Amino acid sequence: MLTCPAGHESAADDYCDVCGLLMGASPAPAATPEPAGTPCPVCGEPQTGRFCEGCSYDFVAGSAPTRAAVPDPTVVATPVKTAWTATVFADREYFDTMRSEDDDVEFPAYCPERVFSLRGTQIRVGRHSASKGIDPEIDLTGPPQDPGISHLHVLLLAQPGNGWAVLDLGSTNGTRLNAAVDPIPRGETVPVHAGDRIHLGAWTTLTLEQDNAS
Repeated sequence: MLTCPAGHESAADDYCDVCGLLMGASPAPAATPEPAGTPCPVCGEPQTGRFCEGCSYDFVAGSAPTRAAVPDPTVVATPVKTAWTATVFADREYFDTMRSEDDDVEFPAYCPERVFSLRGTQIRVGRHSASKGIDPEIDLTGPPQDPGISHLHVLLLAQPGNGWAVLDLGSTNGTRLNAAVDPIPRGETVPVHAGDRIHLGAWTTLTLEQDNAS
């Protein structure tokens, strides 16, 4: 294992698996994270880890990553005409692949499969927050709750030709497709197809399906 400038052990030799720092960068100055429960200075969400679950503020670095803007609905394609669904389930294979040795997140003992119809031009995926007025069309609040899912994690966008694309809205833990090691770029629209798996958080996977008979 290699050690990054911030002192984390990393299996990757380009960017740290834990904090994302360039492995060859100069050592970062020591910083003391705020104690758990400290309100985020940007959105007020109580701290549960290094990054704020509400707005991705970095409690150690003292900065908030740039979040991708939600596209203007007027420039999005018209709703798809065939019936699409997103099936959400707890993905043990994905969990085992992504879990690190120091990760204390447990795979849920029971998580019922849920099916959501994809309707309209934009579908938000995340976790409900009454205080922030966030009520996503695909609400993954739980129980059980995947702690790696942000309140606004991704956006599904209708595309010309009755297809869909996924857009990461600046989530804390990223979004992956079809078990890829690297997350999709934040703020970049990525086409998705029937059968594709969208991985969120620690163990949540969405599988898109299309009813061609519609």
